[in-house]
Amino acid sequence: MKKYPKLVQADKRGQIVIPKEIREELDIDETTGFIVYSISDEGILLKKIQPEELADNDPVINKIKEKSAKLKINPKNIDKTIQDYKKIKKGKLDII
Repeated sequence: MKKYPKLVQADKRGQIVIPKEIREELDIDETTGFIVYSISDEGILLKKIQPEELADNDPVINKIKEKSAKLKINPKNIDKTIQDYKKIKKGKLDII
């Protein structure tokens, strides 16, 4: 697939659309979960989550738990969401 920049715009709720070509290339559908990273003042990075990647000792999950108070997320909800996400083939990671 030809790689070139795509221009997208956030709507009033802050949502953006991932272009169809990129969704198809990366096998992204409406149930795909992501971890969102803030990259300084430059932008964001989305990392697609596979259920098998969500190990209890995953460094990314540990970092989210460390920052859970600042994010106003109950760490127990993180664990519950991960367990729920792992139970289904493709899941919805709602809390983040």
